[in-house]
Amino acid sequence: MDSAYLIEIGSLLLRWLHLIVGIAWIGSSFYFVWLDNTLKAPSDPDLIAKGVGGELWAVHGGGFYNPQKYLVAPKNLPDDLHWFKWESYSTWITGFFLLGVLYYSQAATYMVDPAKAALTPGQAIGVGLATLAGGWLVYDGLCRLLMKRSLLLFAALYFIFVVAVAYALTHLLSGRAAFLHVGAMIATTMSGNVFFWIIPGQKTTVAAMQRGEVPDAIHGQRAKQRSVHNNYLTLPVLFCMISNHYAFTYNHPQAWLVLAAIMLAAVLIRHFFNLKHKGIFAWQYPLTGGAILLAVFVWLAPAPLAVSAASAPQLADIEPIIAARCAGCHATAPTLMPAAPAGVLLDNPAAIRANGPRILAQAVQLKAMPLGNITAMTDAERAKLAAWVAGGYR
Repeated sequence: MDSAYLIEIGSLLLRWLHLIVGIAWIGSSFYFVWLDNTLKAPSDPDLIAKGVGGELWAVHGGGFYNPQKYLVAPKNLPDDLHWFKWESYSTWITGFFLLGVLYYSQAATYMVDPAKAALTPGQAIGVGLATLAGGWLVYDGLCRLLMKRSLLLFAALYFIFVVAVAYALTHLLSGRAAFLHVGAMIATTMSGNVFFWIIPGQKTTVAAMQRGEVPDAIHGQRAKQRSVHNNYLTLPVLFCMISNHYAFTYNHPQAWLVLAAIMLAAVLIRHFFNLKHKGIFAWQYPLTGGAILLAVFVWLAPAPLAVSAASAPQLADIEPIIAARCAGCHATAPTLMPAAPAGVLLDNPAAIRANGPRILAQAVQLKAMPLGNITAMTDAERAKLAAWVAGGYR
């Protein structure tokens, strides 16, 4: 089979699997943070004697549930103990392979932007991998240094670090690759928390109990701390995952600032829900987050075109541009893609006219197409397309 078609198959299957396991991880993370925030101190003396620090009664799917959380650990270790780890590991593994299939195997198209930096595909991949590893090392170092001193200082410094990475990547890689790697860096940090801190802490607790010792509560406290971090980082990661569909965000000249603002809004909104689970309705957080998002969208709104119909180019004038810059992908038999993206064809006059609004949005306003500007469309050609559209697609 054709290699491009095999990449499409790999992308489909990995994206599907990544979504499935990601839902499992995020769902369990959200549930346990909600559970911790809604547990009530037990009134039953037997539960208190057993070391239960909180419990909750819930009904779901026709059944009643009574989850309980111990202050440190139960006196006797149960035989059947579920570990929440593979949800995280499988999400990271599938995400990394998906990154490899979509971006690293096609780095020249999806990662390199000659207008930003003269990188080879290998160098671009190196930047991406260094971002994943370096992001974890900086985060973990800040945690070790500051978490016992100032949570606010830690949060501020880590946010500044993420914004600095976004600034650097948007000046080195293509916009979509930059946004995705910021998200992948944060996701790697989240999975690193599970692999290096949460699960080892739980294993240490279990091992102490198996030896007949009273486990040290510090291991659970550290694991909980990192779990809460993961909860706040989830919404920014999810935005980065879907950002490649919205070129108006990553193609902006100050894309790093766009990403910083959206991530800040996401964290504020997540904080509202975490407080709400505790019965605290702090509406200032979602209002501020929503205001930030609204301000970003107003800022990014494309300027209206002002071209008179009398001076606008004709279809015959722009057909050579479409043929040279767009038809390599958007054709019945494309040469640069296994199939026309989104089924959009631009290889005949009727199809070009019908897709005039798409051409305006993708090639002119967002400059998202050609992908990675692989066919080197010039600004003069984009301006000519804009004039044609403003003239009424004649």
